[in-house]
Amino acid sequence: MKIAILGTGNVGRALARSTTRAGHDVVLSSSNPAAAQGVAAAIGARVAATNAEAVSGAEVVILAVPTAVVADVVSDLRSALDGRILVDVTNRPTPDPDGKRTSSIAEELQALAPRARVVKAFNTAFAARQEEPNIGDIQADAYVAADDEDAKRQILRLAESIGFRPIDVGPLAQARTLEGMAWIHISLQMQHQWPWQSAWKIVGPTGQPEG
Repeated sequence: MKIAILGTGNVGRALARSTTRAGHDVVLSSSNPAAAQGVAAAIGARVAATNAEAVSGAEVVILAVPTAVVADVVSDLRSALDGRILVDVTNRPTPDPDGKRTSSIAEELQALAPRARVVKAFNTAFAARQEEPNIGDIQADAYVAADDEDAKRQILRLAESIGFRPIDVGPLAQARTLEGMAWIHISLQMQHQWPWQSAWKIVGPTGQPEG
């Protein structure tokens, strides 16, 4: 799979490592070109000079930029994203502190780029698990939401290829719940000073093989 990862912070680096390890063709772009070059050299990925260049040859575009700028990045790329799978991994406080937002980031991005095939995925996992989904013999879950069924199937396969147990959670509106799950997880780390290594996992009889 040809994947463009926009951003080389903790999340971008983690997903770059796991996707290249799984054999995918990965190109990186970043507001910090030196950082992108360093990551690419370490893992065998390529670097694009701009986001538009990275997106131009990609089947899947993973947004690993800060939440504060994700809308600007998508707005700048808008038509370049037409027909491509756009994976949103971002989160913000839930409930929204100002009480004005009722939709998820993923739904807002779909409105900004209506011809992109937006998928919510990987947002409930911390960077440590995005890089290595297994904790001992426990396989972390990857919850995937999208309205485009083909796009969702492809990202479920991508999640499985890098080591997650993929779970289809339904339409893109479920991204609201996934963002809430992520914020609970983030809040627990901060409250208890946990080491940002844990993961969400559904246990018990699920009809799927346990990892």
